[in-house]
Amino acid sequence: MPLLEEHGLFMATDETVAVELVYIKPDQQTVLKLELPSGSTIETAITKSKILQRHPEIDLAVNKVGIYNRIKSIDYVLKHRDRIEIYRPLQADPKEARRRRAKEKSG
Repeated sequence: MPLLEEHGLFMATDETVAVELVYIKPDQQTVLKLELPSGSTIETAITKSKILQRHPEIDLAVNKVGIYNRIKSIDYVLKHRDRIEIYRPLQADPKEARRRRAKEKSG
């Protein structure tokens, strides 16, 4: 499984798909370009990329994954040029945070 150069080619063949794997933290972002066999899943990409060794805080039982900001299951079959995103857990419920800010402004 070739790990494509960060600014290199983004190609695929009939037997492969080229995808991007992204994990972003407040102070760091990891963007990996991968070429995988056709039929590979998100789980395959995560395993082959070794991102879990780079970022041991990722727990796939907790962290959701998606393609272009749409939540997907770990067994989603990848398509050429998919962007796999590993999401960090929310620190606060967005609806509750909005309510709290609105209350602070009116109070």
